[in-house]
Amino acid sequence: MASGSDRNPIIIGGLPSQVPDFDPEETQEWLDSLDAAVDERGRERARYLMLRLIERAREQRVAVPEMRSTDYVNTIATKDEPFFPGNEEIERKILNATRWNAAVMVSRAQRPGIGVGGHIATFASSASLYDVGFNHFFRGKDEGDGGDQIFFQGHASPGIYARAFLLDRLNEKHLDSFRQEKSKAPYGLSSYPHPRLMPDFWEFPTVSMGLGPLGAIYQARMNRYMEARGIADTSKSHVWAFLGDGEMDEPESLGQLSLAAREGLDNLTFVVNCNLQRLDGPVRGNGKVMQELESQFRGAGWNVIKLVWDRSWDPLLAQDRDGILVNKLNSTPDGQFQTYATESGAYIRDHFFGDDHRLRKMVENMTDQQLQHLGRGGHDHRKIYAAYAAAKAHKGQPTVILAQTVKGWTLGPNFEGRNATHQMKKLTVQDLKRFRDRLHLPIADKELEDGLPPYFHPGRDSEEIQYMHDRRKSLGGYVPTRVVRSKPLPLPAEKAYAGAKKGSGQQKIATTMAFVRVLKDLMRDKEIGKRFVPIAPDEYRTFGMDAFFPSAKIYNPLGQQYESVDRELLLAYKESPTGQMLHDGISEAGCTASLIAAGSAYATHGEPLIPIYVFYSMFGFQRTGDQFWQMADQLARGFVLGATAGRTTLTGEGLQHADGHSHLLASTNPACVAYDPAYGYEIAHIVQDGLRRMYGENSEDVFYYLTVYNEPIVHPAEPENVDAEGILKGLYHLKGGEKGEHAAQILASGVAVPWALEAQRILADEWNVKADVWSATSWNELRRDAVEAEEHNLLHPEEEQRVPYVTQKLKGAQGPVLAVSDWMRAVPDQIARWVPGTYQSLGADGFGFADTRGAARRFFHIDAQSIVLGVLTELAKEGKVDRSLLKQAIDRYQLLDVTAAEAGEAGGDA
Repeated sequence: MASGSDRNPIIIGGLPSQVPDFDPEETQEWLDSLDAAVDERGRERARYLMLRLIERAREQRVAVPEMRSTDYVNTIATKDEPFFPGNEEIERKILNATRWNAAVMVSRAQRPGIGVGGHIATFASSASLYDVGFNHFFRGKDEGDGGDQIFFQGHASPGIYARAFLLDRLNEKHLDSFRQEKSKAPYGLSSYPHPRLMPDFWEFPTVSMGLGPLGAIYQARMNRYMEARGIADTSKSHVWAFLGDGEMDEPESLGQLSLAAREGLDNLTFVVNCNLQRLDGPVRGNGKVMQELESQFRGAGWNVIKLVWDRSWDPLLAQDRDGILVNKLNSTPDGQFQTYATESGAYIRDHFFGDDHRLRKMVENMTDQQLQHLGRGGHDHRKIYAAYAAAKAHKGQPTVILAQTVKGWTLGPNFEGRNATHQMKKLTVQDLKRFRDRLHLPIADKELEDGLPPYFHPGRDSEEIQYMHDRRKSLGGYVPTRVVRSKPLPLPAEKAYAGAKKGSGQQKIATTMAFVRVLKDLMRDKEIGKRFVPIAPDEYRTFGMDAFFPSAKIYNPLGQQYESVDRELLLAYKESPTGQMLHDGISEAGCTASLIAAGSAYATHGEPLIPIYVFYSMFGFQRTGDQFWQMADQLARGFVLGATAGRTTLTGEGLQHADGHSHLLASTNPACVAYDPAYGYEIAHIVQDGLRRMYGENSEDVFYYLTVYNEPIVHPAEPENVDAEGILKGLYHLKGGEKGEHAAQILASGVAVPWALEAQRILADEWNVKADVWSATSWNELRRDAVEAEEHNLLHPEEEQRVPYVTQKLKGAQGPVLAVSDWMRAVPDQIARWVPGTYQSLGADGFGFADTRGAARRFFHIDAQSIVLGVLTELAKEGKVDRSLLKQAIDRYQLLDVTAAEAGEAGGDA
């Protein structure tokens, strides 16, 4: 063996190599002892001794590095398992009935003329994991609080419906209406957990892979936030997230593990169903996904509980004195275990136990059938109970339970562990018979051979059903259940918006700052001020919100345990365990998860929160659009602020920061009410209306998206008799033209309104054109209104035909209509077909770039002078002016030369 002096002094795993050795002789004795153990007893024995030494070192509080992974056995030793309080025989019967109904529901959904699909295998693998939770852990809402929050794995939904059927929460009509939500209304069941489609049943949408784990982390954190802020008592709530091992490939699944550990979220448990399969094949065929996940979670600071083997392995592991069995388990790849799940006992004897005489001797008295039924831990109720109990008892860290299962478990040899099992939806008669026999259900062959296979219910008065009801009663009611207990909030009085409606006087401010001023006044409101939840991805200063630091403070459960470098400044960085602001770091995904958790608190905990999520607009719908769909599905409410908006307004930042299309992305989300305001008083009306619609009487399940800019402008005071309806519906007349022979209409939104007003002046002074300017606060809402009008007219031809709002507003307006914005033309072009007369648009189509605002706007031909040319062009088409004027305008304003444009307003981060 190599001597100590010959060894590499750098020891991998965190041991400090720079610490001097004060007693080399003693060190050598320890090294020689280890060498002797390896030489005389083998590496397995030496490894065992090292593990025991590490264990003893921790008992003696000697700091040693954390192991990245442990042996491929259960974390909880058999001797340490707690008493199982349930009736395992009854629970087995319940689970068998649930398994059957889940599979039959999907199979019946494949009947001729329907064929809507479904998934059987995921629930089959995770059924026991859910059943133990339902019977012993998941808290309901009957005690008046939020209960537990459970993120069910999306593809397991048939099993959740099947259990609800046994409890009379659903009936056969519901099960036969799976995935037929409209054609079988009101009995239709959604394919996956969709609160918007089943608002009294599901709480959290999870089937978009990765969003479940991300959402669960931020839900657990939001629970702590609400308690710290004194808004709701969430101390009894526990968050459970049921996930797939293949799902953990998604970056969202693992991306925020450190936050959960950093904040000590011991109210959170992940249960990863490690059936070793993705949709097409093995997750880690040549590796071991449980070991890999253990390393990742341990490294992130989580408590890890591995649930690998069921009780049938206990006698074998108990006699494994040399560690040869554990070594075999450690070294066998997942792909081979998947094969073992499909093979005979004889195959397992030859291929797993057959290559070492010590392994063969262990199983010499076991039959092939016993070997075939050596099971996985995720199917053993007692082992699962032990893991869940340990997770709930653990303090100071979130816990992940890695539970090994077999995909398609109990469904028979055509399903279990097969690569294609995820896509298999229909059971043959032979499959059904084998499945029935496996579950010991009293269903006759004739019932399986004639027509559709029947559902099974043991009877409302049966021992099993009474047991289910009793367990749920003791745990606080049925889950999943979504309940809305919150009451409408008292809305702020008009004076809260008075500052914004007064304008900015002579001061130039950006619309971002105009919004921040509105928010600051709202947060002072005695009734609802504490319910606002500002959220930002490390950009509060950029958005001018650092003024909130001293009073609102940043939420940190540990407080501020250091002296801030800027502590002497008026706007010093302040953290507090009761802070109001969520500073989620450079993570738009994390911020959006906070937004969703806060925005659905009115239902989750019966206490409304008003999230205000502010971000670089380019990094909103584009980067986290999937989560905004999740937000819509979860019926979450709140305000989303796309700050530094526009393709030309964020000077200097360049292509990847230049948003010219987020309104198009927002338009695809039916729950999103999107606005592009130009002035502070418009923002005031929009925010006031948003609070009313989302938090007042007859509240709606929508969220508001406002794009605000960082370009300073003077904000006028609200005009007398302002068209408030027009502001909210998307279009109002801002300023009429004062002089000119020829009429035209200019529609502008957001930061483009000042350009339109300047173009109005130039047209009057230089071209004899009288142009009216309209503020288009929402192209999206105008289109939505028009589409709804057309839909009504299509289906109600005998009734008075509705006229879209944009058509009504522009009816009688003289001259061509030109639309302009800092967005690509497709944004204002949404309303083109409903605009009376001729319509044209200007926009910032193409990639953004870094330059002055003036140069960028001249390049895209959306500045004031380009608007002048656009209006003249449309008048020339109508024969109102001579076409020669167009070339004159191009030459006069040097519209082909970007260097000829004035630089425009500089600066203005907020």
